[in-house]
Amino acid sequence: MNHYDILVVGAGPAGLAAAHAAASCGRKVGIIDDNPQAGGQIWRGGPASQGDARARALWQALQEAPQVHFLLQTRVLFSPAAQQLQVQTPTSSATLHYQRLILATGARERLLPFPGWTLPGVTGAGALQALAKGGYPVAGKRVVIAGSGPLLLAAAATLRARGAQIVAIIEQAPRTALARFALGLLATPSKMIQAAQLMQQLRGIAYWKNAYVRAAQGTTHVTSVLVQRGSQQQTLECDFLACGYGLLPNVELALALGASTLQQDGQIAVRIDGWQQTSASDIFCAGESSGVGGVDLALLEGRIAGLAACGEVAATQHLFRQRSRWRGFAARLARAFALRAEVLALAEDSTIVCRCEDVCHSELKEHRNWRSAKLHTRCGMGPCQGRICGGATELLYGWRPMAVRSPVVPARVSSFIDPPVE
Repeated sequence: MNHYDILVVGAGPAGLAAAHAAASCGRKVGIIDDNPQAGGQIWRGGPASQGDARARALWQALQEAPQVHFLLQTRVLFSPAAQQLQVQTPTSSATLHYQRLILATGARERLLPFPGWTLPGVTGAGALQALAKGGYPVAGKRVVIAGSGPLLLAAAATLRARGAQIVAIIEQAPRTALARFALGLLATPSKMIQAAQLMQQLRGIAYWKNAYVRAAQGTTHVTSVLVQRGSQQQTLECDFLACGYGLLPNVELALALGASTLQQDGQIAVRIDGWQQTSASDIFCAGESSGVGGVDLALLEGRIAGLAACGEVAATQHLFRQRSRWRGFAARLARAFALRAEVLALAEDSTIVCRCEDVCHSELKEHRNWRSAKLHTRCGMGPCQGRICGGATELLYGWRPMAVRSPVVPARVSSFIDPPVE
């Protein structure tokens, strides 16, 4: 079971679409994901339980395909040789062999430091949404949701549906940018309908535009937030502050495998060609890791990558126009919710930037790159390996992502000592 024609890393929308396309070509497919259920962050809780009919259809088709094998709760550690991946499960390790590899590793929230952001009760917007979906009790809790982007609205809808009291949604983008983005939704009617549905679900909740959180306040837990709203400041009492500033592509595995990256819409993303192929031999990439664009773009890129990895490049041509359309939507999204300079200047000298190693802004702002900061402060050398502070340091100091070393994620010593299952 450890030899596959097509191996897919990531069981979110892009990964499932890629696996389905490859299976339809008769290939033996393996799908790796470190979560106990498929679906990724967008379809968290499992594709079968989603309101999105595409999720349910993909899941049913993959479950009925005998040549598709799911490897859940499995993490990729490193590549011991060409066309091999060393992986770790909760109880063992194994070496997986493949002919073609498709990376669909998704994205994570970008968190930015500000006074009080390390207080208990301050989370990412998507993080609190995921916790609530997983059963974390939020009923009756007062929640302020702040940052930038449509994820704020989606998180608010999820939390409200589970009984949370949404005090306000704080959006840093100016009114003019939001108005242009709303007008641009005419080019994507499905997104316009989705936006209207979200607004209906959030009726009665304050939505403050051109505003941002200056500080979270409290002693042992966040109790209030200080909000800059235009030229005025206002304090809002809360039990939770869910704060997120967009998404960052997960490029670490791609970098470890030798794929190149590029700067795209203010993000570092995996570089791909028209068929979703990376600069590394036999490796393709689809979804948010090749540029944040949402579920519609991820599904298309996944299908193109799955077909192209099987050599069926002619079958991908009719998908290119749709992909261009959704890439246009992603570009408009990036422009509308571009981060303002004030948000990037909130950290004070005493504000912690690297949470793992307790490194403050005053210690980092004098360094020119990751290497210097790591040598002098250990910034980025904690358990998250720079995944939290990396997005912040890129914007605050202009540092490019540091080199990725094996293992890509924290691993048990036994995964290196014990002979892996071949």
